Amino acid sequence: MNELALAIFAVVLAVTLGVTYWASKRTNTATEFWAAGRGISGAQNGFAIAGDYMSASSFLGFAGLIFLFGLDGFIGLVCALVAFVPVLLLLAERMRNAGRFTMADVLAYRLKERPARTAAAMGTLSVVFFYLLAQMVGAGALFQALAGVDFAWAVVLTGTFMVVYVVFGGMLATTWVQIIKAGLLMTAGVVITVLVLARTGLNLFSDAKAQSSAGAGYLKPGLMHPDAINGISFGLAFLLGTAGLPHILVRFFTVPNARAARRSVGWAVLLIGAFYVMIMIIGVGARAILGTGAEAASAKGNLAIPLLVEELGGGKGSRR
Repeated sequence: MNELALAIFAVVLAVTLGVTYWASKRTNTATEFWAAGRGISGAQNGFAIAGDYMSASSFLGFAGLIFLFGLDGFIGLVCALVAFVPVLLLLAERMRNAGRFTMADVLAYRLKERPARTAAAMGTLSVVFFYLLAQMVGAGALFQALAGVDFAWAVVLTGTFMVVYVVFGGMLATTWVQIIKAGLLMTAGVVITVLVLARTGLNLFSDAKAQSSAGAGYLKPGLMHPDAINGISFGLAFLLGTAGLPHILVRFFTVPNARAARRSVGWAVLLIGAFYVMIMIIGVGARAILGTGAEAASAKGNLAIPLLVEELGGGKGSRR
């Protein structure tokens, strides 16, 4: 299994590096580097936004939360999806119409430049640090579980290739890398969802409830947030937080006009919504199929999907 996983990783890596090389030949100006020449279509940008958003934290993290906490984990998914409403209503068109490269440029244009850029830089670094930390932990755990790569090396390699994509290919390369990533994640989600439903059928939720130590409480709110205030603050963080994610906002500078910016959000919501439905099924399926025995190996939930895939493939050590 390690050899197969490494082979698949090598193929994906070769394709994305090829895309980066192709993009580097088409990136010569500041507009091409920072905004892909403003030539990304609404559909392409929507796929890229989905690729950015459907990251390791979504794929592993939310499935793990649902595996551990049932309904409370799914509420987080809903809030994360609805978060694109304020992005659409308040930011998408205005960001594109500003004709800039970054959010800092927009703020500096409308406000005093030095304090605006300072505030934007501090906000961006704060978001990127914590967001990137979660991404690296997820990537490291995934490679460690599936390919047998040491966790520290997995994190270093992931970070190195991310830098290569950005430095050499600019926004055009990162856009197409995210489109490829979105396609791979959607494909993986469909395959795992079909396998889960084939194993559990219509008994998915009843089996999950029976396998949870919380019993019927698994399908009720309160496992993750027994205090309503905690639940509300958790939901608001997702609902409003997307509007402050710099790697999402910067994508609205890559499209040719405001209409394409709106279409970007529509495509992103369509893809992310479908993906999150699959994540819900996968998370509940992990509880139904793995039961409580997997909690020791997946105490924080991040390994719920790798353990589920291993079980669906025939169990530990299986070559099927």
